[in-house]
Amino acid sequence: MDIRVLQYFLAVAREESITKAADTLRMTQPPLSRQLKDLEQELGKQLLIRGSKKVTLTEDGMLLRKRAEELVDLMEKTKAELAASDENINGDIYIGCGETEAISFLARSARNLQEKHPFIHYHIYSGDAERVMERLDKGLIDFGLLVGDTDMAKYDYIKLPVKDQWGVLMRRDAILAKKQVICPEDLQDKPLILSHQSSVNSEMFSWLKADRSKLNIVATYDLIYNAAQFVKKGFGYVITLDKLVSTDGDSSFCFRPLSPAMEAELHIVWKKYQILSRASGAFLKQLQKEFTEQANVI
Repeated sequence: MDIRVLQYFLAVAREESITKAADTLRMTQPPLSRQLKDLEQELGKQLLIRGSKKVTLTEDGMLLRKRAEELVDLMEKTKAELAASDENINGDIYIGCGETEAISFLARSARNLQEKHPFIHYHIYSGDAERVMERLDKGLIDFGLLVGDTDMAKYDYIKLPVKDQWGVLMRRDAILAKKQVICPEDLQDKPLILSHQSSVNSEMFSWLKADRSKLNIVATYDLIYNAAQFVKKGFGYVITLDKLVSTDGDSSFCFRPLSPAMEAELHIVWKKYQILSRASGAFLKQLQKEFTEQANVI
């Protein structure tokens, strides 16, 4: 399977038209159509449904699109790594992370490394731990910032010398805002907004001392910004990490920590035995230097 043909296929999937795709690829339609038919024959699957107005993907075509995007991204990443020189390190660094204030540690390291190597570029991918690890395992990102307990058997890692604190984000005029800490019994009958992430929720249900069926879960979320908009309208209480939403000054929000306290460990991880690019290797050295200094201070 030729990577060039996969790029052709992705162009057609994106444009939903062989004619338009041929224009963007600066080629004529007949050879493009022939390449796509050869690809279908090679795989033994129909990938495209050629309609009168647009081209759509079959179920097999949608699967190939996902895999082809990953392969093309990996190829471009590899080309950029090989093009970097020893004297003047440049290239791209790909980082996956969940929502946590600890991203500021990576941002600080990136800023300090930028002073020495200004041609390194950073690409931040946001997602929960499962999605970050999936992209890490496929080689689509170089580093992951993981929140909470994670099986580290496949990874090398730096354990951050700080932890994130779990609590409840609510409106300042909410009933529970009068409390200094939130206990499990406080939330038994309250409308709750919980994370989609199953690993987080298993710990949360254990802390709440209740199973899902006995709780009033009114919504779930991926991004805390979106969940906070529901809180602002008085829709419920969101269980989240501290410092992700501003509660200072004139903010309509307040945050109360859980009691007994529930904290999340933080790790920066990368694949074991991975050969890092020059840019990624320089970034790792910068991270190790700064986290060693931070640990000594703490």
